Amino acid sequence: MDLQEVGVLLGTNMGNRYQNLTKARAFLEEEWGAPLRVSAIYETAAWGGVSVASYLNQLLVFGSDGAAHNLLAFCLEVEARLGRSRELRWGDRVMDIDILFYGQQQVQQPELVIPHPRMAERAFVLQPLVEVAAAWQHPVLKLSAAALLAQCSDTLEVKIWEGEEAV
Repeated sequence: MDLQEVGVLLGTNMGNRYQNLTKARAFLEEEWGAPLRVSAIYETAAWGGVSVASYLNQLLVFGSDGAAHNLLAFCLEVEARLGRSRELRWGDRVMDIDILFYGQQQVQQPELVIPHPRMAERAFVLQPLVEVAAAWQHPVLKLSAAALLAQCSDTLEVKIWEGEEAV
């Protein structure tokens, strides 16, 4: 398989959020090498669930020729290393790593759907995606990331995070 671009979104709203992002990125880089592109860090109110604290999110684009399921397994391992427990859907989390896209691949399995099935509904996903890959074409919806953001009905504010958190 040729090298494909893989977009992963990191998200955290528990503990030292900046440190959580930094650690997750370091773990991913150890396994996959340096990212090809990295978005700014964005802060957004919790979306669609019972989370209370706001989230920090960052999108990383890596090059990979590995199997999508192996990428997912490693993402889940990184989440676990950072203390993620999966008790409540859309609840607070120390780390969430979502595979948004893998080139133009489409995967429809119970444990993995690529492209991410709800990415077009979420401004906190689309804003950093547009920053690093505005022309990326959704393989199902046949729209660019920029077009998806322009028509997204999500009204939660997505702003570039400029703060620091105590270590």
